[in-house]
Amino acid sequence: MFTRRPKLKNSPAKVISPDVWAPVLVGFLALVLWDIFVRVTQLPPYILPGPILVLQTLISDWRELFASLLVTLQITVVAFMAAAISGLLIAILFTQSKWIERSLFPYAVILQTTPIVAIAPLIILWFKNNTFAALVVCAWIVAFFPIVSNTTLGLNSVDRNLLNLFQLYKASRWQTLLYLRLPSAMPYFLGGLKISGGLSLIGAVVAEFVAGTGGAKAGIAYRILISSYNLQIPRMFAALLLTTGLGVLIFVSLNALSDFILSKWHESAIKQEN
Repeated sequence: MFTRRPKLKNSPAKVISPDVWAPVLVGFLALVLWDIFVRVTQLPPYILPGPILVLQTLISDWRELFASLLVTLQITVVAFMAAAISGLLIAILFTQSKWIERSLFPYAVILQTTPIVAIAPLIILWFKNNTFAALVVCAWIVAFFPIVSNTTLGLNSVDRNLLNLFQLYKASRWQTLLYLRLPSAMPYFLGGLKISGGLSLIGAVVAEFVAGTGGAKAGIAYRILISSYNLQIPRMFAALLLTTGLGVLIFVSLNALSDFILSKWHESAIKQEN
């Protein structure tokens, strides 16, 4: 008679993925080296504060800094959603006519290559009665191009054999778009979202730097700017830490969304067993 082998419980080493503990370990070592460097060189806090002092400042000023972070998050989310919707629609428009793509795509490139710092004061001047809208437009300009570029590439990267099959069965242009081009472009579109998520945050921070808006509706960039002017470097590092954490959270969320959508059918997200 054959006896069943007892099922082995998953060990902690298998439960915790290297994708989690590897960056955590590197980050911990970086913090230790940072603290040792500050202690050995005895640098004053207004030049380089230690990680413990930054953490203490973050805790003591949490309420004010977190409120400013929420303002920046609102600008980032609105600009990102606008970039995602407009980028997808314009990419679809490009694929409907090569003449439209050839005529308008260079202007999308010009919009991307124009330094946002140079045109942000003009945009803020145009929206002088609505600073929030001006900051959203600045962040949208930065986040817009990757979605247009990636989605256009995906819509044009359709399998020609499948395209010929759709034409053979006399599928309409919109049927081809809905059932062939859009599914084919989904990985490209999601890849553009992951890039634009961080860029929308960068655009919002840069726009806040240029606008310099203070008061109760001040964003996190204003806190960084004022802290640097007043040589409150631990506070500036605490604000930078919050901004970086928000950027990581945005990327992780979009990466999880991409895996959720593609995990059932696309090769890039299907987990293959060795």
